[in-house]
Amino acid sequence: MSEDQVDSRFRKRPSISDVALEAGVSRAAVSKVIRNAYGVSPAMRKRVETAIDRLGYRPRVAARAMRGASFTIGFEIPHIGNDFFTQIMEGATTGLAASRYQLIIAPGLGYLNETTVLEALVDRQVDGVIAISSDVTADWLGQLAKHVPVVVLGRHDHSGEWDTITDDDAAGVDLVMDHLLGLGHQRIAHLTLRPSTDLGAHAVRLMAYRSRMEQAGYEPQVVYLHTSEQSAFDAARKLLKGNNPPTAIFAGHDTLAIGVLRAIAELGLDAEDVSVVGYDNINLAGHPLISLTTVDQFGFEVGVTAIDLLMERIRNGRRSPRHHQLDPQLRIRNSSRPVRSG
Repeated sequence: MSEDQVDSRFRKRPSISDVALEAGVSRAAVSKVIRNAYGVSPAMRKRVETAIDRLGYRPRVAARAMRGASFTIGFEIPHIGNDFFTQIMEGATTGLAASRYQLIIAPGLGYLNETTVLEALVDRQVDGVIAISSDVTADWLGQLAKHVPVVVLGRHDHSGEWDTITDDDAAGVDLVMDHLLGLGHQRIAHLTLRPSTDLGAHAVRLMAYRSRMEQAGYEPQVVYLHTSEQSAFDAARKLLKGNNPPTAIFAGHDTLAIGVLRAIAELGLDAEDVSVVGYDNINLAGHPLISLTTVDQFGFEVGVTAIDLLMERIRNGRRSPRHHQLDPQLRIRNSSRPVRSG
């Protein structure tokens, strides 16, 4: 059998010495590039990274961690099942595509709260953390950010220790309410998650909804749900079968809105009977058989931006906080119609 026919799995793996020889630098220089140490010139970094790519060198994860870099980014999400989180993860993986970094997804699983999940990621020596954590205190996040770069998503408090990316949730609710009130709706119900803090996205949306309903002279109607589509389905059925049902339902996120649409369909109703507006603009919302009016808060862009912010800290040593806010847009589709006259 010729050498070319030998399975590549049995060939000798390149070592850090091979990289150093290829790049014409010392082993110490290669090590400094790998762990993003201070004092590496752009020219040296480029030579070493080119040698790494040419040789296909893959430092062992354990060894990289001991040297201060594991080339992993931890992503904490509250739970599985929200397609908006999937959009963010797609953006994050795209942001990492040209690097040697990998994404570790760590969801809460009921018995694991956000603090426990984040601690587990740090214990695995990730180089940075993206967190969707509305329940964690600011003091605790500040302590976490002293050990690892952190970008927090959807949380409306600013800190000197971590970066944030938020949607302008109050402006997003204004878009929803302008739309529904403009269509003539007065009985507008809001299906949402019960906020545990005033800092989270759902808390801000709830306050903005209540304010707009009261300003218009109408009674707010708030229903608190679990995170699942099924809980929204059950709640919508109860609302729509009750006395004086709403003519419009504003769901706290699109997964809840899909549950509302299912309840409407099973009751033999349609958008002429009750309008539905969601929040997030998940991919399914644009499907012609769903056609959900919703607020686009650009999940893919959020993921890409989160990686950019982390890499500024990891690679360039940035320490000053950055707070990035996205301007939402309303995507009007077939699920919202003028209120039925008479």
